[in-house]
Amino acid sequence: MGQAAETLEPRVYVACLAAYNAGRLHGAWIAVDEDAQALHAAVAAMLAASPEPGAEEWAIHDHEGFGGVEVGEFAGLERVAAIAGFVRAQGRLGALVLEHLGGELDAAAEALEDQYRGEYASLADCFQALTEETVEFPEALRLYIDYEAMARDAVAGGEVFTLETAHDAVHVFWAR
Repeated sequence: MGQAAETLEPRVYVACLAAYNAGRLHGAWIAVDEDAQALHAAVAAMLAASPEPGAEEWAIHDHEGFGGVEVGEFAGLERVAAIAGFVRAQGRLGALVLEHLGGELDAAAEALEDQYRGEYASLADCFQALTEETVEFPEALRLYIDYEAMARDAVAGGEVFTLETAHDAVHVFWAR
């Protein structure tokens, strides 16, 4: 991928629905890694400690450390663990790619592995670098190349997608 992954510490707040429906708040913040079995065990322990006897239903009422990726209230724990593992490994950029690609983990992993061009100050800078790497122009013609137009055309044609992480940090991906 070309850049150090930002460390994210995903966790979810899982609430006991039996307690919630009885007008009580009972739940736990649970650190999430890629071990879905550990997540299941932590949810089971939270339910076992519920003030409501026989509690067995739960919902995710909050989440943090997922780099902006949304985790649904009734998301499966295997999926939550998979997302957590992905964002831990790939950092904020990975989370942005995952969000951009509609939560598709395989597509996000492929984009980071095979489609990532790099970070530039602008998309036009990316096209300038690519052009200068692949084409030799006489010095007198360099001023006539419109990299901004090349960038606009590539976006309009669906050839690239970009994710901006700062004012002058545009991450460029070739579209498939």
